[in-house]
Amino acid sequence: MTGFFGGLEERVREINSLICVGLDPHSSDVASYREKTQSQLSDAKLALELCLNLVNATKHVACAFKPNAAFFEAFGAEGVEALKDLIGMIPDEIPVVLDVKRGDISTTADAYATACFDYYKAQCVTLHPYMGSDSILPFIEKGGAFILCKTSNPSSNELETLRLADGSLLYEKVATLSSEWNKQGNNVGLVVGATDAHALKVARKAAPNLWILAPGVGFQGGNLEESAAAGLREDGMGLLIPISRGISRASDPKAAAEEFRDKVNAVRGMKTDTGPSLPEHQKGFFELALGCGVLKFGSFTLKSGRCSPYFFNAGLFNSGSAIARLGEYYADTIMESGLKFDVLFGPAYKGIPLATAIAVALFTKYGKDVPVAYNRKEAKDHGEGGLLVGAPVKGTRVLIVDDVITAGTAIRESLDILSEEGASVAGVVIALDRQERASDTTDLSAIQGVKKEFDVDVISIVGLAELLKFLQTYSIDENAAASVQAYRDRYGVNTESS
Repeated sequence: MTGFFGGLEERVREINSLICVGLDPHSSDVASYREKTQSQLSDAKLALELCLNLVNATKHVACAFKPNAAFFEAFGAEGVEALKDLIGMIPDEIPVVLDVKRGDISTTADAYATACFDYYKAQCVTLHPYMGSDSILPFIEKGGAFILCKTSNPSSNELETLRLADGSLLYEKVATLSSEWNKQGNNVGLVVGATDAHALKVARKAAPNLWILAPGVGFQGGNLEESAAAGLREDGMGLLIPISRGISRASDPKAAAEEFRDKVNAVRGMKTDTGPSLPEHQKGFFELALGCGVLKFGSFTLKSGRCSPYFFNAGLFNSGSAIARLGEYYADTIMESGLKFDVLFGPAYKGIPLATAIAVALFTKYGKDVPVAYNRKEAKDHGEGGLLVGAPVKGTRVLIVDDVITAGTAIRESLDILSEEGASVAGVVIALDRQERASDTTDLSAIQGVKKEFDVDVISIVGLAELLKFLQTYSIDENAAASVQAYRDRYGVNTESS
């Protein structure tokens, strides 16, 4: 997992906490601290000392710290330096979300991003999305960003809940746009106030994979358990709960932070205790496919004339991060299958990047260094010549790689090419098995037809059965689940004979 949120998730798993400790030195808190300590230090230095005490008391619980720049800037130039020093003193393993709520474009946005990431050395910021992606991209090229979506202030409904022409609310549009922006590198999350559990639920549905920063627990009246239940992903992750005064003003900040952590973890336990679920690589594959727009739900007319409730377009796995993750899911499937093979073969054209990505994943994740070969569409009559490129296949066991098998044409062509080269086929691995009858005149799927005709194993990352389980188990889309079930009932095959 890459990007800011990959690092954040590692921190969460390491300490088993979703609590983000806010570092907001209100002037009244600084004054109280001065009276308590009888210190002669400046307000800025006292604010720094106050925050460092909180860091030291809660660093075992904090998956992140969130200093609010405004409270430091209020102390002038010395306050700006205090904020910089504070971030520098936070342990390196704990991410820092700098709460600045910037929102500008062009060179101004570049300058703001430079200040946040290069001067202050924060790893993430908060941003306004009102000016669109022009105000977001300069920041997410450098680090993480939480985008204001549905905020916790009472007047947020004046704009954020305006209904758009398509019937959705403005904040839902922000959530879906943020999912698109996140494809740049896993650096985008949302801000949704914990004071509105319904909005959290809506935002989570609109952006099922994004991390949500949910302020408002404690002094603003947000219900911790209710907001956690609404905003958590099904894996018990994806929700960062910032708490400032509820911890800093407690008689024992350490104990308060631990109590908040334990309450959230209790909800997380209930969220994830849903019985048997999909293996992690299958669940991750579906989440990636949804995030990239590869998997869509609706009404789609297929080449066969059937009206399908879902559509799968692997060509939209078209970024470095997406292809890398896809390669890992293929590699996981291959290793789990126990298939014995010597060479990966990627049929031109889609199979070429797939085979390459899988080979990289097999090596980096499993230490298995596998040669790769692929074919040209036309034979080359100069240089090395021939149809095949890459590793020699003669006398080897070859695993063919593809995205789907619709009619089996590409697989038949690959089998012919490999046979002519003196290779044997160990099997075929694909991403999605539609598990539906190839035509109305047969009870076999295209994959079952290939298995029967050529006596070759075909394995897939997922099939129609796993898609249905994913939709039902993780409450992705109730309407889609019902439609997929109906489609399977009508066109599905007996997978016991697969």
